[in-house]
Amino acid sequence: MQEVKSPKRPMIFYYIIVLVAILCINFLLLPALEQRQVKEVDYGTFMTMIDEKQIDSVNIESNQIIFTDKSGDTVYKTGIIEDPDLVTRLHESGAKFSSEIIEPTSPIISFLMACFLPMLIMIALGQWLSKKMLSKMGGGMNSMQFGMGGKSNAKVYVKSSSGIKFSDVAGEDEAKELLSELVDYLHTPEKYREIGASMPKGALLVGPPGTGKTLLAKAVAGEANVPFFSISGSEFVEMFVGMGAAKVRDLFKQANEKAPCIVFIDEIDAIGKKRNGQMSGNDEREQTLNQLLTEMDGFDGSKGVVILAATNQPDSLDPALLRPGRFDRRIPVELPDLQGRIDILKVHAKKIRVGDNVDYAAVAKAAAGASGAELANIVNEAALRAVRDNRKFVTQADMEESVEVVIAGYQKKNRVLSNKEKLVVSYHEVGHALVAAKQTESAPVHKITIIPRTSGALGYTMQVEDGEHFLMTKEELENKIATFTGGRAAEELIFHQITTGASNDIEQATKLAKAMITRYGMNEEFDMVAMETMTNQYLGGDSSMTCSLETQTEIDKKVRDLVKLQHSKAYKILEDNVGKLHELAQYLYEHETITGEEFMEILNKPVEIPAKETDEA
Repeated sequence: MQEVKSPKRPMIFYYIIVLVAILCINFLLLPALEQRQVKEVDYGTFMTMIDEKQIDSVNIESNQIIFTDKSGDTVYKTGIIEDPDLVTRLHESGAKFSSEIIEPTSPIISFLMACFLPMLIMIALGQWLSKKMLSKMGGGMNSMQFGMGGKSNAKVYVKSSSGIKFSDVAGEDEAKELLSELVDYLHTPEKYREIGASMPKGALLVGPPGTGKTLLAKAVAGEANVPFFSISGSEFVEMFVGMGAAKVRDLFKQANEKAPCIVFIDEIDAIGKKRNGQMSGNDEREQTLNQLLTEMDGFDGSKGVVILAATNQPDSLDPALLRPGRFDRRIPVELPDLQGRIDILKVHAKKIRVGDNVDYAAVAKAAAGASGAELANIVNEAALRAVRDNRKFVTQADMEESVEVVIAGYQKKNRVLSNKEKLVVSYHEVGHALVAAKQTESAPVHKITIIPRTSGALGYTMQVEDGEHFLMTKEELENKIATFTGGRAAEELIFHQITTGASNDIEQATKLAKAMITRYGMNEEFDMVAMETMTNQYLGGDSSMTCSLETQTEIDKKVRDLVKLQHSKAYKILEDNVGKLHELAQYLYEHETITGEEFMEILNKPVEIPAKETDEA
């Protein structure tokens, strides 16, 4: 193990510090202490003492007057006031004029100040220097010194002081069902021991961020009514070798003392990543992981100590951590479905005042793909909007606007588009909506707006599915690509030029087309051969190609051909419905927002043919 030592400083450095400290004591501290014994009086007291002839010696300086009384035990000081007759009155009172008045000091005080005070300061300075030098002698002692004294920073919630129950967690029924068995074991372990069953030592909660993994762990402790130790994986990682392992030992020691209890390690991937076998200068993370594996093997599960952990990177965890006997149970905490989103909205809506007209199902449909944390944010944003509008309760409009705030950001009221730009954006957004509406396998249009948002969007078209869909056909995916290209197709058809507004559409269409070919096997030539693999599925997904460069070149060509084909289809749809395109774009230009009902009403209204054209026909 390679150890890194701080460079040692020469001893002359510490001698210089001591010398500077002695000089400061002699020239700064002692005179300051002596000066504090001078008694300061006002000028009136000084004049009274002159009249009563109580002044013995006096020294008139440029900015003050120092004098003593007849006893000579006290030194007085007062300010200067313009007085031409002062010297005469002092002379008549019998005062002596002295150029230097030395304050009489008690011999005991002088001895203490001259000897013991510097000695005490030097002892304190020596103690500080010795600690400083010991701290630089880390080296091989670091592991022993910190390994013996490392304490875990786990937060302990005794008897579930957080008060969170399963009823406070919605949308994760399967996870709650699996965790309820752990709660039952902590309540009545006898019935499990009677049949010879042993409870899993650990349960790993995996899922995207914001789905409620930490909340579920607290709910388990709340239902079981046992102490709950909570610590983050990053808190185990220290600079000194051995500190993390010591914290693991201390954590499990405390857990055994308070059994039955629950130990929750959040973001366990910080210490549980796969070991690559390479030696490094600081293998603190690996030692911490080894200690965690040892402790999970060594502690007695029959005492009722349950280990819960959470991560959104399960693929990066070490296989030794996931084997049976350590984290036996893997509990997925996925994004909620439609009913789950409705339940989550209702749970968070209990904390605010909500109007009777709020339709949670409509809000949940609009917030497809949202996590529990995002849904909580939607409810809170709706409450904040109600307060801004001076209302006492939240309405359906507040909920719908808060969904758009979470998705696209706040409205940018200070961004004013020119008339031409506003018209281009109107045709662009209506192009998306019209292509989507004219295709059979496409989600209905919910709302179209050209109000700029803080996310950078100048407008957007929102489509909302009628129900939950877990599978998508090839036709549906192709229709989505055509819808993405509808905005650019409208610009080409009407203005015969293109703008930068389609950048996000191009990115989404290309990503979807590539996935159809490389991952979904929707190309006859490649058939069911995977050309791409995905990692970190809970963190957006990182893709990596698994084919040769020649095949990648061919894939790029097929992606280009697929997007181009759907672009042509979108252009043809708009060309065939150019009258409705003009009508809808003009309505959107004037009103800035179209609801789904208004859009379908205009779209289904028959086109009026002028009488002159009818006669000619």
